[in-house]
Amino acid sequence: QVQLVERGGGLVQPGGSLRLSCTASGTMGGGNIMAWYRQAPGKQRELVAAKSNDGLTNHVPAVRGRFTISRDNARNTVYLQMNNLKPEDTAVYYCYVDLFSRGNYWGHGTQVTVFT
Repeated sequence: QVQLVERGGGLVQPGGSLRLSCTASGTMGGGNIMAWYRQAPGKQRELVAAKSNDGLTNHVPAVRGRFTISRDNARNTVYLQMNNLKPEDTAVYYCYVDLFSRGNYWGHGTQVTVFT
């Protein structure tokens, strides 16, 4: 069993920055992917960025060049550095861990609000 604890959401003005973190407790083992998703009001949850334990990385076009996902494998922690935030980035951000055949897990979410 894996528990995910997310930190770092909040309120920020357009152009501002926030850094999210998510730490997984329990046994991760083997190959895995840690990712960030987000869900805005009235919209479906969508992938923001993902990074595998061996370094493969993906950022969706909407955030490329502004957001950066990184990991500390020794601490089972994934980060999302968000720069130049825009109002359309407002959403609940969820941490996600995919352990492939060993299961997948979601965090409870952290609110990010970009207000004018």
